[in-house]
Amino acid sequence: MKAYKALIAIDLKLALRNRSVIFFNYLFPLAFFFIFGQAMHGERGAAMTIVISMVLIIGILGNGLMGAGIRAVQEREANILRRYKVTPITPAPLLAASVVTGWILYMPNVLLIFTLAHFVYGMPWPQSMGSVLIFVTVAIAGFRAIGLIIASVVNSMQESQLVVQLVYLPMLFLSGATFPLAMFPPWLFTVTQFLPATYLVIGIQGMLARNEGIVANIQPALALVLTAFVGLFIAYKLFRWEKGEKIRASAKLWLLAVLTPFLVLGFWQMHARTGIAKTKVLNRQIARGDTFLIRGARIIVGDGRVIENGSVLVRGGRIAGVYDGAGPDPKALKAEAIEAAGKTILPGLIDVHVHLGAPGGFSADMKYGAEKGMQRALAAYLYSGVTTVRSVGDLLDTILKVRSTVSSGEMLGSDLSTCGPLFTAAGGHGTEFFKGLPANARASLEKQSLRIPTSSGEARQQVDELKKQGVDCIKAILEAGAGGQVFNRLDTGLFNAVAQQAHADSLPLAVHTGDARDVADAVQAQADSIEHGSFRERIPDAVFEQMAKQGTFYDPTLSGGEAFKDFVAGKTDLLRRSLVQQVGPPELLRGTEEAMGSAQMEARRKSLAQYPVDMAIATLQSHGVPSGLVNAGGDLRIFGEPQPVHVRLPDAPGMLASLGLFADCALATSAAYFSSVESDGGLLEPLVDGARRIGVAKQGAARTTKEIRKEF
Repeated sequence: MKAYKALIAIDLKLALRNRSVIFFNYLFPLAFFFIFGQAMHGERGAAMTIVISMVLIIGILGNGLMGAGIRAVQEREANILRRYKVTPITPAPLLAASVVTGWILYMPNVLLIFTLAHFVYGMPWPQSMGSVLIFVTVAIAGFRAIGLIIASVVNSMQESQLVVQLVYLPMLFLSGATFPLAMFPPWLFTVTQFLPATYLVIGIQGMLARNEGIVANIQPALALVLTAFVGLFIAYKLFRWEKGEKIRASAKLWLLAVLTPFLVLGFWQMHARTGIAKTKVLNRQIARGDTFLIRGARIIVGDGRVIENGSVLVRGGRIAGVYDGAGPDPKALKAEAIEAAGKTILPGLIDVHVHLGAPGGFSADMKYGAEKGMQRALAAYLYSGVTTVRSVGDLLDTILKVRSTVSSGEMLGSDLSTCGPLFTAAGGHGTEFFKGLPANARASLEKQSLRIPTSSGEARQQVDELKKQGVDCIKAILEAGAGGQVFNRLDTGLFNAVAQQAHADSLPLAVHTGDARDVADAVQAQADSIEHGSFRERIPDAVFEQMAKQGTFYDPTLSGGEAFKDFVAGKTDLLRRSLVQQVGPPELLRGTEEAMGSAQMEARRKSLAQYPVDMAIATLQSHGVPSGLVNAGGDLRIFGEPQPVHVRLPDAPGMLASLGLFADCALATSAAYFSSVESDGGLLEPLVDGARRIGVAKQGAARTTKEIRKEF
């Protein structure tokens, strides 16, 4: 141990007498610190993370490759090592002393840089300062070992400088120390994953920008530790005392051996691509850390106030202040001024009812699947000013993965919360979407999209499992349908079990409803939000009063109703709006336009046009009306007991002709009712369907009910 201490003391004295050591360990990094700090406006916050990581990496590379590698060759060339040879000493103390000396010389510089960043540029002290110091210590040991390997495999000072530059320059320019990794093309970014310095940059930036600890960077830390041990071992075996001792050129391959841990990491990153993801996260995190003052804008504050000419201060990705007029001096705030005259700033919009997995239209050539479609939708929402969305029914694994990608910062998109699968009944609303699929595909999709409990215990267990998987809320379906679309309604007891467990697990409960009864049941279960409400009948005032009293939100999804009306009418104006054109996939917009004009879609629209009549009949029946006749714009529906039907005579509109009695059927007229059509010597009117030439003859108003039904 005495030999180690003595050599460390001697090494320090020799190093401090060397002006180049002082320059490269202190003056050179400090010069870069102030140059980059001023050029990148380090006082605004975000830039200091980049500046500090750049300066530290430049210093560590110089300390290891030049401070250890070139200096060891200099001592061998100057016959200093030869003098040690005559003493009873092995290479081990010399190599260990080199590593310890490098650490002692460089760590004061690290502390000095952080001190200057704090007092000169106002950077807060890192919360994970201990992890930063540990990581830098491991990095110094690793790069000193690489430098000592270089010293062991070269035969002259000139050769050492050449090899050092071949290692130093790629690490300097391709690791992110001087140029941001985000600007590299994908193939070059993949190459950077094989460089030890890349992990050093990403690790230090993660600790500064995201307060990561050493555990979050354990892979590169262990790789550096392994590099240090392997490098020192190989340097020990190849150690030469005198400059006359030459080594074969093939010995330089040992340099690849010491870099093996990072070659393994590089190949792993080609597969896992976690390094790429982390780099994107860091870049966005650093960008959010800047400070800027937006001036001269019209500001909708969100509390009812509107500032016609104001300023907004953003610091660290959050709004730090709202001011009337120009606001404070940007220099006093250490902020960048952004002029926004003629523009409006308003709070981010929130859409609480979305289905990201739904295609949103028709296309024969969609170029991405569910995951990419969700990512694109979130990016489109954010571009449109919607900063937060709530998914109320999507594929569970996919939506959780997408949420993780967005929340981590890897992808830019609206904040996402998700309810996960829908709680419904067997044959209930939600199950109809998968009926036409093969059994295996249907089972897989239902597992991801639906929960169909058969007992209260199972309902509670399913809610608990979703809680553990990380959903933000629970959604249940209370909808029996109406008219031509009837569903099994979720049993009230099962629904109450879902609601109770959701509340117990602190998960907000959203309930899809179809009529006033559904709304009342949901409110009684203390649902946190009502989705859709009732399109069939009026919700009683008492129910709304109870909702207001207990804090139940109402989301009527009126935009969905408007879209439904446009679809039935065959209108596609919405698709041609400027913002829709900007964010919508061209193939989706084009395919939807084409589909809307197809014969198949025309039949679908006609079917949906009967929806108001269906709702009217369902309402009458729910109020105890057993039979009747409903007429909506010429579409006639008879339900229950037979009802008499009359039509006006074409040549005498003031007179009615009886068609007889009809039961449980529909009659449709067309706009061409009064236009005469000759057929078999008589005039026909298109009572039912003009295209099929089915009608009532002008002189044949006395046809029997049976004959007319036959023509139907």
